Amino acid sequence: MPSSVIRSYRYDHERRELNVVFQSRRRYTYSEVPAETHAAMKAALSKGEFFNRHIRDKFTFRRDDDASPSSLSD
Repeated sequence: MPSSVIRSYRYDHERRELNVVFQSRRRYTYSEVPAETHAAMKAALSKGEFFNRHIRDKFTFRRDDDASPSSLSD
């Protein structure tokens, strides 16, 4: 189901980083995200709701440059 909040996301298993591009095209990288959290996000019906409850304000993050719409995908 498309998200009204998240445009795309990708998980780097080696680095344990979750890269998220929001509909605003702002891109953030969240550090030390467990693979289980990514798997649960992938399975969630609402990616935005899952993100807000389980990732936002729970992991260290950095804002990256604004992203093009196709720069990340799951």
